[in-house]
Amino acid sequence: MPDAIVIGAGPNGLVGANVLADAGLDVLVLEAQPEPGGAVRSGELVEPGFTSDLFSAFYPLGIASPHLRRLHLEDHGLQWLHAEAVVAHPASDGTCATLWRDVERTAASVDAFAPGDGEAWTRLTQEWLDVQPAFISFLMNPFPPVRPVGRLLRALGGIKQTLDFARFGVLPLRRHIEEEFRGDGAARLLAGNALHADVTPDTAGSALFGWVLCGIGQSLGWPVAKGGAGGITDALVARLKARGGEVRCDTEVTEIVVKGGRATGVRTAGGETINAPRAVLADVGACALYEKMLPAEHRVELKRFKYDSGTVKVDWTLDGPIPWMHEDARRAGTVHVTEGLDALSQHAAELNKGELPSQPFLLLGQYASYDPQRVPEPGKEVAWAYTHVPSEGWDEAETESFADLMEEQVEKVAPGFRKLIRKRHVFTPVGLEHANQNLVGGAVNGGTAQIHQQLVFRPTPGLGRPETPIDGLYLASASAHPGGGVHGACGANAANAALNGVARRIVPRAIRSLG
Repeated sequence: MPDAIVIGAGPNGLVGANVLADAGLDVLVLEAQPEPGGAVRSGELVEPGFTSDLFSAFYPLGIASPHLRRLHLEDHGLQWLHAEAVVAHPASDGTCATLWRDVERTAASVDAFAPGDGEAWTRLTQEWLDVQPAFISFLMNPFPPVRPVGRLLRALGGIKQTLDFARFGVLPLRRHIEEEFRGDGAARLLAGNALHADVTPDTAGSALFGWVLCGIGQSLGWPVAKGGAGGITDALVARLKARGGEVRCDTEVTEIVVKGGRATGVRTAGGETINAPRAVLADVGACALYEKMLPAEHRVELKRFKYDSGTVKVDWTLDGPIPWMHEDARRAGTVHVTEGLDALSQHAAELNKGELPSQPFLLLGQYASYDPQRVPEPGKEVAWAYTHVPSEGWDEAETESFADLMEEQVEKVAPGFRKLIRKRHVFTPVGLEHANQNLVGGAVNGGTAQIHQQLVFRPTPGLGRPETPIDGLYLASASAHPGGGVHGACGANAANAALNGVARRIVPRAIRSLG
């Protein structure tokens, strides 16, 4: 009998399992899929010899995460690789805004759009980098993050700076751009980064979200795992096994066993009951846990919880590198494909109305120039792009025509792209959820990243910590704070809560009564 059970072998589940194992607990991880990894997997998805990342692909939050760094996954086979440029944002007029790991080089790219913007970029970047370590610690710890708040306040340096940062934290990106920049270069980089989630240029908090990813890109980069995303999972599993933990795949958990108000184990789809006297960590969506997996008398209806938009992802195998018009885009590991700030707002507005984007914003990745083992021979390329679409009302019959539209978007800034395509694979919202139950409706962030569902409001007011109303049961998925991204914080926070045994003291009696 294990001390603790972790439901789900995604990155959060595996990080949580490692934290528990480091504390000396006997840990069993149960995964419904035939292989571990959740949304961090790779394989020959499109055709033999070409390695594609099935879901997530580049990892700024992974390299920044204190939780992943503490695990020293490099000792278990993980190798990070970086493209020469972090991210490029070309447009059909031939211009390109480029984020480099060299701040001066990024500033020069931004300044080419409007003299003086480079100086503003450098100043704002330094202001961000001064608080980045403290802010990342603040972000990735459970609330209330007492010590991280103290470090953040010391990094800010005074009342005025703290108030300015608080305002910045809720500022819409469009307003931030109007206040600080005159050209389109900075707007492209910041707004494109904000839309990595469902945070639009016109919503509160989008300025901060854009700067988080730009700042990490300039200080640490946006690395990929050598040979494919599965390298991260392999390292997490190897580390766990070295500490006596076990990962059992093809084992779907359907019910949490609760006795006397405490989670005592789980029941599987095969009818097996497995006891776990210390803790059960659930790396599953909040709705799945609270509305389906708990016994009927303990279920909580999450009426206000909202998933993020759905996703369509296209993977390609190519007969050559993508022929971007601008050289910087050829050097980047990640490319934003859309015209500029207004096009990004239009994309977001159409999504908010439940419409398919007419000119979808693409987040695109390419590898061969800096990870050649992903392709069978020199000169070939493997690439992918995804965009957000309505999660409801998606028509599978539209799949091929929408994938064609995505290719047309790339063709505008890389003429000749379509001639290089060997084969493609398309994940729709339905296909993504089928491949990974946590990607509900194709939502890749475990719930909207907008400000009303962050911090203490995630997954919903009153349940904004890893603890649940059931003693010994902890939410360890991206539905918990701090949300989506491969950083392991949700799993680590849940594991630490279990080890600290604080559920009885922190979960208010009024919240317990929800069950």
